[in-house]
Amino acid sequence: LAPGAPHPPAVRAVTSVVVARAEAAGAHPVASEHELAVLQQVEDKTLENIRNFRGFGGAQAYPSRTKDLPEVDFSTGSVGMGAAATIFASLTETYLRAHGLPPKPWPGTSEAPSRPGRMISIVGDAELDEGVCMEALLESWKLKVENSWCIVDYNRQSLDMNLHERMVRVHERLFRLAEWEVVTLKYGKRLMKAFDQPGGKQLHQWLNNVTNAEFSALIFRSGSAWREAMLRDSPSPAFAELVGRHTDEALHALMTDLGGHCAETLLEAFEFAAQTEKRTVFIAYTIKGHGLPLAGHRDNHGLFLAPQQFNKLRTKLGLTEANEWAPFSGLADPSAVRALCEAAPIHRNVPTRNHGLAERIAIPIDLGGLAAAPTSTQAAFGAVLKAIAHTDCTFADRLVSACPDVTTTTGLSAFVNKRGVFGSEESKDPFKSAKAHSLSNWSRRPSGQHIELGIAENNLAQLLSALGLSAPLFGHRLFPIGTLYDPFISRALDTLTFGAYQDSRFMLVGTPSGVTLSPEGGAHQSFNTPVMMMAMPNLRGYEPAFADEVQVVMRDGFERMQLPADEGGGSVYLRLSTRVLTQPDRELLRDCELHAHVLAGGYWHVPPDARTTTALVFAGALAPEAIEAQRLRGPATALLQITSYDALASEWQRAGTRSHVHTLLSGLPRKARLVTVLDGNATALSWLGSVHGHRTIALGVQAFGQSGDLVDVYCAHRIDTQAMLEACEEA
Repeated sequence: LAPGAPHPPAVRAVTSVVVARAEAAGAHPVASEHELAVLQQVEDKTLENIRNFRGFGGAQAYPSRTKDLPEVDFSTGSVGMGAAATIFASLTETYLRAHGLPPKPWPGTSEAPSRPGRMISIVGDAELDEGVCMEALLESWKLKVENSWCIVDYNRQSLDMNLHERMVRVHERLFRLAEWEVVTLKYGKRLMKAFDQPGGKQLHQWLNNVTNAEFSALIFRSGSAWREAMLRDSPSPAFAELVGRHTDEALHALMTDLGGHCAETLLEAFEFAAQTEKRTVFIAYTIKGHGLPLAGHRDNHGLFLAPQQFNKLRTKLGLTEANEWAPFSGLADPSAVRALCEAAPIHRNVPTRNHGLAERIAIPIDLGGLAAAPTSTQAAFGAVLKAIAHTDCTFADRLVSACPDVTTTTGLSAFVNKRGVFGSEESKDPFKSAKAHSLSNWSRRPSGQHIELGIAENNLAQLLSALGLSAPLFGHRLFPIGTLYDPFISRALDTLTFGAYQDSRFMLVGTPSGVTLSPEGGAHQSFNTPVMMMAMPNLRGYEPAFADEVQVVMRDGFERMQLPADEGGGSVYLRLSTRVLTQPDRELLRDCELHAHVLAGGYWHVPPDARTTTALVFAGALAPEAIEAQRLRGPATALLQITSYDALASEWQRAGTRSHVHTLLSGLPRKARLVTVLDGNATALSWLGSVHGHRTIALGVQAFGQSGDLVDVYCAHRIDTQAMLEACEEA
């Protein structure tokens, strides 16, 4: 009722109907307290969490899958996320069912969903300005998403101001263009009845013509303000008589009877839309702060009720301090609402809707795909996926790849050619049908395991997040793999953050990366992703240099995606390159110690001894330059490769002297110096000197790049062999 304060769990029957029929739901951030209140009564979960709303350990300010009880289905808080989350959750269930994996019974029950679930989001009208909404809307059309509802709280107010006039027409057209069913609920039953009375036509016309700003101001002013404005604008005798039949209070109640506040209107709309599986948007006109003293005020986003106003409201709702937290208090027919809630599927003997980790899928020890020939980490990634695609096992069947229109240039082609593109209907590849030569096979089928997206990185992150929640939401583990050009992770960072925040499990592959992609110029050369990924909880980042490292970190990543969070479970990020390197002569899978060090974050190529004066530390594609610099420097220079600056830093902060990086650097003489270098921001490695207090010179990409050959670009950014030698001399 008032932002920032806990409130009695008042519930309306219409909201219970929505929750009862939904497989999963995501609420607009500002509606989180209402969602929790409804769930408290439907599920009968811990009331103390709601009483401690916004308190430490209590119900969160915005819905959180990992922190809230009562349970919520999707974390929200960044506007626009809920609408996109439910679209891609619907697609995830469709994908699972097409692969013979219908949702399992809710934990502790034998009751499995008898039909596809309906994913419902509740969003604010101003949220539709968010690009993530428009990107997801377009993708819903391309991917033919079904069973998704979007309920728009259309109060015509953004955070600071009123929406532009006739904005609703733009929103309706956008949804219709994406082939959504559009149900506009502007007026409630009382207003609709008034329209049929003498003067009702003028009333309808006046309401359609009044501006958003004026309407909001009249709501706030209330009383005689309505009468003055209406009679001034429409002097018709019949209209004046209609207005005159109402007291100021009754006129205010009539004029605020909008579709989104009329339970009967909403129920009819939901019942109508529930007859089909079509994706549907309900544009429900509402009043921001309806029923409160601040209703309609332009500044109400940051306003609060004073204590006396809150007490007055409590009395108006028929509540007292003694019963304000009791379920169903103050409702006109508590028994009817209670019966409705008790009949809801999620209420009947369902201890939890969360399947948790659901199941553990066996992963082969050797994923295959390795070759002795020179190769790049991106090519190695593709070769491993190709090898998996040709195996006959549950793990291979549970892989699902996704990409924003760069499948062929990020290493996915072989996997897609073998496993196919997912589509609701069979369709042959037009090139293959025309017998035109192509290295790619784009035939679609319901059993396909690749989802091709448009060039919208936010959609990729949203899809990965939804697919990565397949185990807790539906009871079946998928292994989502998403690829994109590494510099464009920045575009998807908000949605990626919320995927990690929800503890979704996926593998994100940023490739190609760095200024190593020299011909493409600064717009396609990433430099900040190492630091961005180090700062992301629930996402372990790796930057391997060699093919065998790619194989072992991929396997570890798939295992990590199945582990509980308190055992290190989470998502995985691989930063890869198209630079072809000569491969080391070794058997990494057989070398248990080296294998463990690669996963822990780093290992010595040339370990330090008492003679060591400098340690050269590198990551990723700069291996040839670092190896050559060490060779030219000789035995006084040790050589350390970092495979995961993220893993090293996280463990060091957590375990200190018991960490892998502390052990790695413990053999380096105290007076020795560190020279760190990577094709990325130097900060990712510059902290290493803090572990034992070694003086450090950090090399990395500190400026936007430009097109050029590799030699010139490396030289310009001072990450070439000569720069390493000069830094070693300076150290």
